[in-house]
Amino acid sequence: MEVRPHRIIQRKKTREIKVGNVSVGGNSVISVQSMTNTLTTDVKKTIEQINLLEEAGADIVRVSCPDEESTKSLKQIVKEVNIPIVADIHFHYKRAIEAAEMGASCLRINPGNIGKKDRILEIVKAAKDNNCSIRIGVNAGSLDKKLLEKYKEPCPDALVESAQYNIKLLEDNNFFNFKISVKSSDIFLTVKAYKTLSKVCNYPLHLGVTEAGGLFTGSIKSSIGIGQLLMDGIGDTIRVSLSSDPVDEVKAGYEILKSLGIRSRGVNIISCPSCARQAFPVIETVRKLEKRLSHIKKPINLSIIGCVVNGPGEAAQTDIGLTGGGHDNNLLYITGIPHTKVANSEIIEKVVKLVEDKIEETN
Repeated sequence: MEVRPHRIIQRKKTREIKVGNVSVGGNSVISVQSMTNTLTTDVKKTIEQINLLEEAGADIVRVSCPDEESTKSLKQIVKEVNIPIVADIHFHYKRAIEAAEMGASCLRINPGNIGKKDRILEIVKAAKDNNCSIRIGVNAGSLDKKLLEKYKEPCPDALVESAQYNIKLLEDNNFFNFKISVKSSDIFLTVKAYKTLSKVCNYPLHLGVTEAGGLFTGSIKSSIGIGQLLMDGIGDTIRVSLSSDPVDEVKAGYEILKSLGIRSRGVNIISCPSCARQAFPVIETVRKLEKRLSHIKKPINLSIIGCVVNGPGEAAQTDIGLTGGGHDNNLLYITGIPHTKVANSEIIEKVVKLVEDKIEETN
């Protein structure tokens, strides 16, 4: 059973580019990205983390390339993984050239850090020669000095002007396989910059609130910022930047997309906040179900409601529903139809089995 959003989001159709075998922009799905936190020179650990991110649903993964040893490590990493790798270039333009030659699918460059125009042009040539895309990564924390002198501080106009300057630089060199980001740790600045940029360019936009914070605070800030933009039809690929396990970034990214009805993956649990009406321990039940059902990749909607006030109504809209009843007498629903009664002690096992059986039926 698919729960349809009340509002259909009209997404802006941007130019489609390729990041390896993943399409970004155009009619392609909004992709979810993350970044490894292993040393790229530790090839084994980096590959292991990329594989974990892919398992969690990442479409694209970025790796850090601060030195020549790291870019050389890319050659083996790219061969051993299945998803496109973006090389994150910090300052030195030669790292970008090396990364393209080692097989990176995309080069993330921050023009404010790269420096002179001729260096950027050398990166463009390397990208062309190696069928590699580019992300222009404008960041409020590292704007070009001339822009800071002009605007006195980071602001939406400064971020957009930086993006436009670099767009023209790439276009003048007949290079169009690129996407853009204009990030800040400030939600208001970020949203305004992306909305302004979306009006003046047709290239795919990589969304994110940079340096958003830890798992809890960062997920909230990212949801507000990224969610606003997606609801306005802006954005083609996202990364939730968290001071947490990179897998959490992927999970948070999918939760944002799922909440807006844009992409579905895994179990979507609709649950009540728990109150004195609950007939079973809702919070503990949901926590256990999230853990037990984390291996499910196909989309399925599950409602866990502690009482009969909202339970039947939610169950009518989900694939599997549980409504709390009095005297240890809860009711399970399948596609909105009452199915069987279940005692508190049996809830976890019965729900898990129903979900797994439902998934098996669709295979």
